[in-house]
Amino acid sequence: MKSPDEVLREGELEKRSDSLFQLWKKKRGVLTSDRLSLFPASPRARPKELRFHSLLKVDCVERTGKYVYFTIVTTDRKEIDFRCAGESCWNAAIALALIDFQNRRALQGFRSRQERPAPAAPAAPAEAAEAAAPSEPSEPSEPSEPSEPSDPSPQPQPRTP
Repeated sequence: MKSPDEVLREGELEKRSDSLFQLWKKKRGVLTSDRLSLFPASPRARPKELRFHSLLKVDCVERTGKYVYFTIVTTDRKEIDFRCAGESCWNAAIALALIDFQNRRALQGFRSRQERPAPAAPAAPAEAAEAAAPSEPSEPSEPSEPSEPSDPSPQPQPRTP
C-alpha cells in the first residue's frame, strides 16, 4: 500500500481562477494517495490542498488540440476547473488516485463493521417464554376424513329440466 506522502505524480497544470475574468493560472501539482496539492508560481504563497475525503469525482473531461479540460467536484458540490497538456494525463491520474482512495475508505468501513460485534436484541416476553419451555416432539398427523357440515339445514338440490 502506498503511504499518504508518496508522490504519485508531479508537474504543471492550470486552474481556472474564481475571479471575474476566470483566467487560467499555472500551478505545480503534487498528487499523493490522499490529496492533490497545488503550489502557486510565487514561492511564498501557501499551497492549496484538495484532500480526497472532500472530493466527489473528476468530471467533464474534454480534449481539444492542446489541452485536456476537466472538473473536480467536491462533496459540497463546488466545481473546480483545470486544464493540462494533452499528453500529461493529469485528469486520469487524479481520477485513479481518487477511486483508489474511495475504495480503501469503503474497505476500512466494511472491515470496522465486520469486527464490531452485533448487539444482542432483547427477546419479547412471549418469545422468551417459548424459548424457556422444553419442546415436545410432535407426532405426524394422520389425514382426516372430510367432516360433515355442522349445519343440519337441508342443502338446496340442483334443478333438472
